[in-house]
Formats: sequence, C-alpha cells, structure tokens
Amino acid sequence: MADPLAGPRGPTVVIVDDHPAIVDGVRGWCAAADPPIEVVDSGNRPAVAFAGAGAGADVVVFDLLYGNQPDFSSLRRLVEAGRRVVVYSQEDSADTVLRCVELGVATYLTKFEGDEHLVPAIHAVAAGGTYTGPVLSGVLAGDRRPGRPVLSEREREVLIAWFECESKQLVARKLHISVKTVDTHIERVRMKYADTGRPATSKSALMIRALQDGIVDLEDFDDRGDGRGER
Repeated sequence: MADPLAGPRGPTVVIVDDHPAIVDGVRGWCAAADPPIEVVDSGNRPAVAFAGAGAGADVVVFDLLYGNQPDFSSLRRLVEAGRRVVVYSQEDSADTVLRCVELGVATYLTKFEGDEHLVPAIHAVAAGGTYTGPVLSGVLAGDRRPGRPVLSEREREVLIAWFECESKQLVARKLHISVKTVDTHIERVRMKYADTGRPATSKSALMIRALQDGIVDLEDFDDRGDGRGER
C-alpha cells in the first residue's frame, strides 16, 4: 500500500546525454524538484530509453547532439514510439529547433535555460501538456513559413479553451457548447493542418503548431505555455 504520509508521486524520466556532468546536474535538479522527479535511468545512447527502466519513463530528456551531429533519426524513433520527449541541447539554431518541432517533440530547451525551465517542462510534459521556454518561444514567434491554415474565430476560441482546460468536457462547459461540438472544431483544425502537410496528431503538437503560426500566443493563456490533458 502507498504511504498515506508520503507526498504526491512525481514523474519519472530517463536521461539520454553523453556528458556525465550534465547528467549529474539534471539528476540533482530532479531530486530537488517539488514534487521530486525520479530519474529511472540514464545513458549516452538512445537505447537506454528503449530498454529496462528507461522504456517506461514518463519523459525522455534527450540531448540532440552526439559529437557535432544532431541525432534526428533516434529522435524520430522516440516520437514515433509515442514517447514524450524534452529535447535538452546546447544547439539553439532556429532550423534545428523547428525540425525537432516538426518531428513532434513535446518541447525544446537549450542547456543555457537550465533548471528554471527544465524542471517545470518535465512536470508539464509528464502531465500530458506542453511547455514553451524562451528559446522555443522566440523561434516560433520568428517563424513565418508558408502553410499556415486559416481558422475561424470560433475554431480559435475552442482551441485556446482546450489548451487551457484539462478535458473537452470542461471546454464545453466553459463555452456553453456540447462536447461533440468541441470535438468537431478540434478535428476540423487538425484536418486543416493535415491539408497543409503539417499534421498535428497530439494536443502538444497542435499547440506548438498554433504558437508557431501566430494563431495563438502565450498571452492568450491563463498559464504560460502549459496545455494539459487529452490528446
């Protein structure tokens, strides 16, 4: 039985990074977090996230660079396997950040952003939400590539409410519409993104797309960049 006096259980993570000092630092930040974040495994190759304790971790903290080359192939495998990935890298070029976003990572942080952003990002992503740190926010704000879908004002309103709420039932209650209507609007937005060749199959991916395209911005939300709940 669980200890009734124990605090809330925190999320679990596996760290993929080939710098021992970084791994030790992240372990320390996780242990000091509230609630604590349990590091179940770590290693210098992505295989640690696919086997043993790492395979069941809530979040993968992934260092993109090995040597001087970004490992997009392993990142793609993790995302396609349904893993919630926080890229934590020294690389801060817009092209690299955007490519990771296109692959479907939950968020992208640079190592310069430190525990101030990594710890809340892990908590948010483990809860099924998203997190937008300063570097990602700046890259998304500056990206104006073609392929931006046109949403109706009602679709945008439903989208913002969904990013703020934990469930579609709460969105329906907030906007005084049915859950079926909420579903219809969200699926319509997904279809518009799919039609542009930029599918967004999860809630976090859809939020990142909307931020990237300027359809919504951080000021629209009650809580900064933290959409929780359903896919």
